[in-house]
Amino acid sequence: MVRVRYAPSPTGTLHIGGARTALFNYLFARHHHGRFILRVEDTDQARLVEGSEESMMRGLKSLGLVWDEGPDVGGDYGPYHQSERLARHKAALQQLLDAGQAYRCYCTPEELAEERARQEALKQPPRYSGKCRMRPQDDPIHTSGKPFVVRMKVPEEGTTVVQDLIRGPVTFENRILGDFVLAKSDGTPVYNFAVVLDDYDMAITHVIRGEEHLSNTPKQILVYQALNLDLPAFAHVPMILAPDHTKLSKRHGATSVEEYRQQGILPEALTNYLLLLGWSAPDDTEIMTLEQAAQWFDLDRVQHTAAIYDIKKLEWMNSQYLRLLPVDRIKEAVTPFLAAEGIVPESGPDLDTVIALVRERARTLVELAQGMAYFYVRPQTFEAKGVQKHFDATTPERLRALAEVLSQLSTWDHDSLMAAYDAEAARLEVKRAALIHPSRLAVTGRTVGPGLFELLEVLGQKETVDRLLETATAIENGHITPTP
Repeated sequence: MVRVRYAPSPTGTLHIGGARTALFNYLFARHHHGRFILRVEDTDQARLVEGSEESMMRGLKSLGLVWDEGPDVGGDYGPYHQSERLARHKAALQQLLDAGQAYRCYCTPEELAEERARQEALKQPPRYSGKCRMRPQDDPIHTSGKPFVVRMKVPEEGTTVVQDLIRGPVTFENRILGDFVLAKSDGTPVYNFAVVLDDYDMAITHVIRGEEHLSNTPKQILVYQALNLDLPAFAHVPMILAPDHTKLSKRHGATSVEEYRQQGILPEALTNYLLLLGWSAPDDTEIMTLEQAAQWFDLDRVQHTAAIYDIKKLEWMNSQYLRLLPVDRIKEAVTPFLAAEGIVPESGPDLDTVIALVRERARTLVELAQGMAYFYVRPQTFEAKGVQKHFDATTPERLRALAEVLSQLSTWDHDSLMAAYDAEAARLEVKRAALIHPSRLAVTGRTVGPGLFELLEVLGQKETVDRLLETATAIENGHITPTP
């Protein structure tokens, strides 16, 4: 059975790169009817951030990524916190020491820094010289109590080949790898050692992770071989780069799942967008559910080159989901953003109706909430360009005349409103647009939005008339200055 894992360190928020890696693992497991495991790599206690684990788990769940085994749900291969597996790590470490495949290194940080500086001066790749590798067993330093790290005894010749399912074979020279550290001076195992044991003990069949881990893989393979453990399959997915092909960072916009939520991106849209960063469907479909993606997903369609982050494409995709998802789902998602705008939906038209009317023009939940605001709160400001273009000295009189006509309507619907505007335009000998644009601005404070007659139908007769009269008065009293 296929078994894959996502193994974050709880040192911050869920980055979109990590979310994309988790997504690919999840879909690979579902496609092959396997298991998706969440393991928390919390061994480095100094770097842990309080609440980070819970935050990342919430982020994954919001994207629809539910694990089959993990810290909160358990499973047959636990524990699922790396810190609870230290006894196993230390036993394996001692096994390597006893077999002569690892050794204690007593070099101080200062000595290592000097060594690195000499190598840089000679334009040599930085690697440990192996100074402590040849220390005899009876060297007094072993009983001196001096702090030490444990290093892997890497073969000085030959190569280690990573058989990558995406890139094919990638070869590393062992002499370049050097004798890397397996455990710190406090006995804590480092990533490249602990991850091997954890993946093996959890029967992980495929290690799918970001390409930044590719250089770690030959070191991990050497640990597998030294412990005589079967290798999993490895696949390294492409990085996500900014539009300028640099590493994605805060200066390019949001980088965490939580930030995208705050900016009004639906999790369904974010998941769909992340899916397309480095993978494509067989028929180039772009909008798809997780269930649909799982039917198609496999590693043979993951690209080799870096994926380029495009905020405009993400916003476009979000706009599609704002249109496609059921109104109830949009209502649930937009409610916090309405609250942030100070909007109380109970004070105005039916929320479902307003969402259905406004969502066609919104790209984010923030824009949707702002586009809904004027249905519940009368506009306090008016777009300056709209005032210059659509308000003039005749506007108050025309707004009052429209208010009078509209107040007399016995039927308040789209066709009745359009007929009333046509009749008033004919009376004034102007085009219908000469009444529509000032009316829209008067009742919404905006120059764009849904069709005016659909808008007024939802806003209601009394509210429409009151707003037309209120704006006319504001112009007359100089609170709004129209074009002379």
